[in-house]
Amino acid sequence: MKRIRIFDTTLRDGEQSPGCSMNLSEKAEMARQLEKLGVDIIEAGFAIASPMDFKSVQKIAKAVSSCTVASLARCVRGDIDAAWDAVKEANHPRIHVFLATSDIHMEYKLQMSREQVLQRISDMVAYARGKCGDIEFSAEDASRSDRAFLARCYENAIAAGATTLNVPDTVGYSTPQEMGDLIRYLRENVRGIENVDISVHCHNDLGMAVANTLACVQAGATQVECTVNGIGERAGNASMEEIVMALRTRADFYGVETGINTKQIYRSSKLLSNITGVPIPPSKAIVGANAFAHESGIHQHGVIANAQTYEIMNSTDVGVPQNTMVLGKHSGKHALREKLESMGYELTDEELESVFARFKAMADKKKNITGSDLEALVLHRRNNINPTCRLVSHVVNAGNSIPNTSFVRLQRDGEVLEEVAIGSGPLDAAFKAINRMLGMDIRLESYSLNAVTDGEDAIGEAVVKLTDGGGESYTGTGLSTDILESSIRAYVNGINKMLESNT
Repeated sequence: MKRIRIFDTTLRDGEQSPGCSMNLSEKAEMARQLEKLGVDIIEAGFAIASPMDFKSVQKIAKAVSSCTVASLARCVRGDIDAAWDAVKEANHPRIHVFLATSDIHMEYKLQMSREQVLQRISDMVAYARGKCGDIEFSAEDASRSDRAFLARCYENAIAAGATTLNVPDTVGYSTPQEMGDLIRYLRENVRGIENVDISVHCHNDLGMAVANTLACVQAGATQVECTVNGIGERAGNASMEEIVMALRTRADFYGVETGINTKQIYRSSKLLSNITGVPIPPSKAIVGANAFAHESGIHQHGVIANAQTYEIMNSTDVGVPQNTMVLGKHSGKHALREKLESMGYELTDEELESVFARFKAMADKKKNITGSDLEALVLHRRNNINPTCRLVSHVVNAGNSIPNTSFVRLQRDGEVLEEVAIGSGPLDAAFKAINRMLGMDIRLESYSLNAVTDGEDAIGEAVVKLTDGGGESYTGTGLSTDILESSIRAYVNGINKMLESNT
């Protein structure tokens, strides 16, 4: 079968989604997971955008070995220089340059003529090729560009040394038929296109990003650009997991394959959700909580008789954990490690110690520990390894006829701190106590609480977004069967990220 290359832009376009920013260590962790997933290209960021973006691209270039690592750059020498400096130590570096080609972008954004755009493409692609042997050129807003002019732009890019041509539906305007027709037109009208990869980058403004991408594959595209969970600007990008599983499940129709290890899909999805604090909708295809759930009695009967009656994919094919083994408070560390390894998680001894301590504490509160409980503990393990601040204890008094007060005790770098505060509610009081004892100017921008598992003793996952005095935003997450404790832990976790970024 023909191989379709997967270009993952979760760390660049995906991170531009509001509320989805990641710090340096989180980006590196996500990049390593993308490598396990088997993506072909990781677009690590936009190196010229900020010093932090440059550092993250550079770190990812060094952290992964098998994937191509790309940095985005405008058709500007400074951008290209920064992109190359960031990716040059990668085993497989790529510079991804772009320039708008639609009339509306050229007139109002670029204020350039068609001839100026053509010349800029030739000059800057050649300049980039002088630094790197792998150059991708994107014609921004290609789907709304004049086709004949677009073909000339791509011909200039090829002549200047581009090895991949990207055809973006930048604002999600096209339909599947239009995108397929555009790819066929370019294949027939661009000289030299048979010698390069044809890529597509579709946005989801009209909910057709995946359908548009698949139509392009049918028409001859050889690379698809996508993100985990479909995150990205506005309504997001084409969802990686949906594209990959559509091509795999309907290989009889599309006749292509990818190099993705599909058993890593669910883990990648959950890791991203945990890092960004953005929950996966239950009805999300492939990775949502309901994707392999059956409530209807008719469906249940059919699935019991033969899973294929109502499931076109096996849950294990995408790495969805099976929650059949029961662990309790009498289980030991070896049993926990064995269960986690059977779920595909490999933890260091230090990480296992952290997870085991939380597991034992949870087992005292819950009769049965499910696979989802364990998964939640594993995904939150980095919140509990050598933090600057650690929650020691808390006492909350709340009611509608008494003042809401909170006593919080923290340990910061070995020093025990404690404070009492009164607030409009128990959490307001707790957060005020923490701010007061740490002497920090922190603003709570948003707060949410979700049940990670089912039942009356479900684990609550709290997610907070905090802003420091300089306006920087940080996401904190906390986990506990006690929703007040999970909320305070989330607040402390956000503060730890804040302190880490300031050191």
